[in-house]
Amino acid sequence: MKFILYITILFLMILKSNAEIKIESIEYYDGKDLLEGLVCYDDAKTGPRPVVIVVHEWNGINEHTRIRCRQLASMGNIAFAADIYGKGIRPKNTEESAKQAGIYKNNIPLFRSRMNAALNQAKKLKNADLSKIAAIGYCFGGTAVLELARSGANINGVVSFHGSLSTPNPNDAKNIKCKVLVLHGADDPFVKDDEVLAFEKEMRDAGVDWYLAKFGGAVHSFTNPAAGFDNSKGAAYNEKADSRSWEMMKQFFNEIFK
Repeated sequence: MKFILYITILFLMILKSNAEIKIESIEYYDGKDLLEGLVCYDDAKTGPRPVVIVVHEWNGINEHTRIRCRQLASMGNIAFAADIYGKGIRPKNTEESAKQAGIYKNNIPLFRSRMNAALNQAKKLKNADLSKIAAIGYCFGGTAVLELARSGANINGVVSFHGSLSTPNPNDAKNIKCKVLVLHGADDPFVKDDEVLAFEKEMRDAGVDWYLAKFGGAVHSFTNPAAGFDNSKGAAYNEKADSRSWEMMKQFFNEIFK
């Protein structure tokens, strides 16, 4: 019942703002590779506003991505959904998703290049306030925004929702210039405790301004209702963790964008 109420409220919020909130496809490049992202903004607003890059889960830009972009736009931001895989590459099943995600997780320079291409495009968006830029990501996208930070990107902050925390180059954390917020399911079987501890050490050793929150009872993909509700599968939606993590992200934005 709570889930149905949550979805209803979310739908009504999107419907109410539909007259002002615009979402448009936008093509851009990483070198010679053509990518296709989305830009979402409130057309009723004028003047510069913060830019939030949104990075998709391992199955690519989908309705979950669009919903988050609309929410961010309704808060007064310009939301830019980055495309890591390339135009027309949208995995249709778990096997295709794993294959595409693996390309980038096994090639960190390429992964970071894709993220910096998104950042460069985000800076070109109309009404973008270049002094207020953040990046958030989900699962695969959570890993992506952490690698953007490790690349030394000059932005205000990154937020990882239930993303992998490991990296083959932990010493690169010394390049991080922004603040880091990690929102993690305490019972996530895909991100082991030793990985979390290694991340904490990585951040601590590099002197990063970081914060990690663990949500009890939450597993992987806790922000996405499409993951279902069975924790035993390792990935499942958790209404409380979703709501609380979103509020923590908003508090984080209040801090980094002030």
